[in-house]
Amino acid sequence: MKKISSLLLILIFIFTGIAMAFDNELVVYSARKEHLIKELFEKYEREQGIKIKYTTGKAAVLLQRVLSEGANTNGDILLTVDAGNLWHAAQTDVLYPVNSQILKTNIPSHYRDPDNLWFGLSIRARTIVYNTDKVKKTDLSSYEDLADERWKSRLLLRTSKKVYNQSLVAMLIANEGEQKAKRIVNGWVDNFAAPPYSSDTKVLEAIAAGQGDVGIVNTYYYGRLLKKNPDLPLGIFWADQGDNGVHVNVSGAGVLKHSKNKDKAVKFLEWLSSRDAQKIFADANMEYPVNKEVEAHPYVRAWGDFKDSKINLVQAGRLQTNAIKIMDMAGYK
Repeated sequence: MKKISSLLLILIFIFTGIAMAFDNELVVYSARKEHLIKELFEKYEREQGIKIKYTTGKAAVLLQRVLSEGANTNGDILLTVDAGNLWHAAQTDVLYPVNSQILKTNIPSHYRDPDNLWFGLSIRARTIVYNTDKVKKTDLSSYEDLADERWKSRLLLRTSKKVYNQSLVAMLIANEGEQKAKRIVNGWVDNFAAPPYSSDTKVLEAIAAGQGDVGIVNTYYYGRLLKKNPDLPLGIFWADQGDNGVHVNVSGAGVLKHSKNKDKAVKFLEWLSSRDAQKIFADANMEYPVNKEVEAHPYVRAWGDFKDSKINLVQAGRLQTNAIKIMDMAGYK
């Protein structure tokens, strides 16, 4: 009996230790790359004593993992890029609605899900870039204007297969209506100087090399390239400032429906929206903080202020299928 009692005590200690270990950690599935999150997670560990375990990967792969694991998942938070991906995660019923006044205060409503399933944590604008040796700022105005025939054989874009451009066209539909969005995308295709590129960086490099005069990219790609080579003849222009405002998107996160640590996961999201965390989160990738009380990095601020679209980013997901159809029909590969 004494041996049995001793064995039971040992087992109790073991399982209690395991339970305490799980209770003192959070598991994050992140489509945001390791070098962009590591410093942030380590800061939280130091300040809060909560271990952050994370797995990085492509957004679609991580979502499929969450779906496959179901109620058996060890994951607590899904961190991903682009509102289209966040919307898709919400539609697959893997996210948990979070009612947090802190998140509502820190994050403007158009950067978060109306049902509180996901929250934007950093902002990236997808706007116009141009060759400063060939184009004047006064020549530029809007996404729609790039469909005008005066840009014939002068426009360069990234492939339509990337979610960033799918979200851009989805938000054009939301802003302008489907028929006008079709005309814009058809005009873009007619004005291509070359077939679509595989990345925003290649678009920028091609414009700098004179292979085209204008393009549309996420701002942080522009920042990265100019930081490496500030002498490149590239400029940034904020589109649609007299109308709907520049198209913005987010990287963001939600608490997983089957998280075993929902309260801690919510507190972590709240912390990510705080001043200290926002500065690190945005600066790591030359993005804009979603919390309006936090200033962007001086390098990013130097690009100037802009008016952004106030339509809720949930539309980037809701209208994504329509956007893909429009791009396919226009021959935008």
